[in-house]
Amino acid sequence: MSDAASTHCVAVIGGAVAGAEMAKALSAVGTEVIVFEQNPKPFGKIEDGLPRWHASLQEKEYKRIIEGLTDPRVHFVPLTRVGRDVDFTDLVEGWGFTGVVLASGAWRDRPLPVDGADDYVDKGLIYQNPFIIWFNHADDPEYDGPVYTPEDGALVVGGGLASIDVCKALMVETTRAALKERGIEVTMLELEHKGIPKVLEAHGLSFEELGLKGCTLFYRRRAEDMPLMQMPDDADEKAQAKVRAGRQKILDKAQRKYLFHVEPLCSPDALIVEDGRAVGLTFRRTKIEGRRVVPTDETFERRGPYIISSIGSIPLPIEGVPMKGELYDFVDWDLGRLKGYPTVFSTGNVATGKGNIVASRKHAKSVASTLVEAFLGLGDDDDAVHAGEENISDALHAGATTAAEDIAHIIAAQPNIEPEVLASILERVKARQTEVGYDGNLQAWVDAHT
Repeated sequence: MSDAASTHCVAVIGGAVAGAEMAKALSAVGTEVIVFEQNPKPFGKIEDGLPRWHASLQEKEYKRIIEGLTDPRVHFVPLTRVGRDVDFTDLVEGWGFTGVVLASGAWRDRPLPVDGADDYVDKGLIYQNPFIIWFNHADDPEYDGPVYTPEDGALVVGGGLASIDVCKALMVETTRAALKERGIEVTMLELEHKGIPKVLEAHGLSFEELGLKGCTLFYRRRAEDMPLMQMPDDADEKAQAKVRAGRQKILDKAQRKYLFHVEPLCSPDALIVEDGRAVGLTFRRTKIEGRRVVPTDETFERRGPYIISSIGSIPLPIEGVPMKGELYDFVDWDLGRLKGYPTVFSTGNVATGKGNIVASRKHAKSVASTLVEAFLGLGDDDDAVHAGEENISDALHAGATTAAEDIAHIIAAQPNIEPEVLASILERVKARQTEVGYDGNLQAWVDAHT
């Protein structure tokens, strides 16, 4: 504990971008902070959801997160899942905390809306989160999760940045494998940075000569509706048209550089199953009426080696946390306050119900098209991409910082906790840290688990 006595103590559930900014804001106003993290390291989707071609951005974020968690008032508790290792209701009502902040992100894939889909998980149906986690840890000898083989002609269902990441991973890896069969070794990073056409041109090849078809992204709305740029709430007709044009431009550039296909205005209707495995989908054509997606009577079939569902991520259920549909039962969305728990707040993707790494809260400004293009590796040259990535880190933290400061201000106005209550909390925290083998040195712990 720091020299000055703390008058508040707050539990933060989740230690990545939102959790680290929350801890930083709370400790800055003299609050003792306990950060419970379910994984060994506090990097969340920076490590497991941000594709590994973003190595420089990841390193920048790792340092920034560690800095937010190493204040003397911040106590990191790894390998501790609230709802499993620590009871949520007891944490809120029994430990004595001034408040509890959910910053645990959105890790659960939204189910593919097709009858019986989950019966075929890893039998022709793959979800985005485990696929990208595998992609990021494919060379890690300690990785023990599902293993996938990128295959040509895969069907990707979704829309938005995360779906394009999936398509990029498929296209880069299938192209790399096809080149290797011809005795040509190229790295994943070379294909991602330069783009597939330029790399092939350098070897006197075309994509067609490789015999690849490419993956296809199926999207239920129009291409210009794909949420690659945020639409301001107050946008007039002219502003809306500009955003839609910007979205189309980003998508076109991504397709030219990575050669995946897009099939708009269709939604999955039924699985095609053969010999106990999903081998394709029946799609239903859609049309847009105002803001609504309206199904039509027209259907068509597409087959592929597998289907990757990338239709969004939602928060994992925590035992004791009230749910309303796929999200937590919030009574105040700005502060993420939960029904029945007046001292609980939420921040980050757990509150937005979005799992994409650049999705921002209301507090943040809209993510600019230049940042989105940098995130997707679409800059005109390497310098533009790297310069853009330098700014992405600030964009990632902008909304989290503002939201954290808002919550910290409210908590600071709450009644003080008694010194003996704080001592009891810290004693329980120390016991849990000892139980999981954590000695309080965050950097050394991270290094040991990397």
